[in-house]
Amino acid sequence: FSATHWSLVLQAGQTDLAGAAAALERLCRTYWYPLYAFIRRRGSSPHAAEDLTQAFFEFLLENETLKQVDRQKGKFRNFLLAALNNFLANEWDKRQTLKRGGRWPLHSLDELVAGGLYLHEPVEWLTPEKLFERQWALVLLKQVFARLHQEYLASGKGALFVKLEPALTGEVTAGDLSRWAAELDMSAGAVNVALHRMRRHFGRLLRSEIAHTVSRPEEIDEEIRHLFAAIALAP
Repeated sequence: FSATHWSLVLQAGQTDLAGAAAALERLCRTYWYPLYAFIRRRGSSPHAAEDLTQAFFEFLLENETLKQVDRQKGKFRNFLLAALNNFLANEWDKRQTLKRGGRWPLHSLDELVAGGLYLHEPVEWLTPEKLFERQWALVLLKQVFARLHQEYLASGKGALFVKLEPALTGEVTAGDLSRWAAELDMSAGAVNVALHRMRRHFGRLLRSEIAHTVSRPEEIDEEIRHLFAAIALAP
């Protein structure tokens, strides 16, 4: 299963603490940056945001929050953001110092990487919530691109994927097709067919990825529109 699946959340809420910690580690590796960016945009320093992000995942286990999760109650991104807001309110009210590490062996956040990524975020016109949704969407797309790339590598078509990947989400001209055809030693028609197939498979993988973060199949199209709108946000 992909690291975005609700099944990881449900696994992390079970009584097997070792298994829960492993599941939470996978969640942390996937979702730490959208959460970190949200905390930074709310005013925390890089160091504090790193600590808060790390502590949030510990909070999910130690306060048994995940044991109360029901995937039928909504989208996973909404659950995670609501849980984070609740956590931040409690932590800031207590005014307590958070310690790094802690009881659970979670993924160690790289503060230099996190800070570098955050420097490239859109400026202040994006609210913390909008920034979170934008980064959530980008994480999902990254997962899908990685999965598609692996499939093409496994089938011996890695070079084809590298050439056509930019066309999955961008415009393609006749000149592009001709250039790729020459570089791949294919006809322009064959490249066009290959691109069409790649786009269709990309769409299937995207729907599959999103299906595991929503409650009902009929929410998939709505979530796709929402996430692409989040990526396209402009001032």
